[in-house]
Amino acid sequence: MAAHVGNKYWQFRDKHGRDFKYTPEKLWAEAIEYFEWCELNPLKEDSVSFYQGQPTHEPITKMRAMTIIGFCLYADIDQFTFYNYRQNKDFIDITTRIENIIRDQKFTGAAADLLNANIIARDLGLVDKVEQTGTTKHEIIVPDAETKKEIDKLKEKFE
Repeated sequence: MAAHVGNKYWQFRDKHGRDFKYTPEKLWAEAIEYFEWCELNPLKEDSVSFYQGQPTHEPITKMRAMTIIGFCLYADIDQFTFYNYRQNKDFIDITTRIENIIRDQKFTGAAADLLNANIIARDLGLVDKVEQTGTTKHEIIVPDAETKKEIDKLKEKFE
């Protein structure tokens, strides 16, 4: 049986929508685990060098850049869920701290040349701006006097 028209049953609900997967404390604990995982699992590159004509393989470890997407995958939440957490007053401190730590890790890694500075700069929204000011004056060279008079009239009209 359907509810009658004009009912106000929705006002009796304790909450709207489903519960969050994490509490602020659990989200922070998950973030710490993600940060530690990134430290313990650097990227590996196989470097090939030649010694007496024979190739030798040396694994080189490289810093793993932390990302919000990487954290979301680690925490098994959608990126939009993370941004919804960020809009909730209970989670603002935690999500801001997580974002700041990730931003700082990428910035310091790029500054120490452990990460690709160009990629990190783009990701962080850092840009070099060159501002050019000044005016340029163009001189028009005209072969005959009659055309020069017409051009001067046009100049006066638009100045």
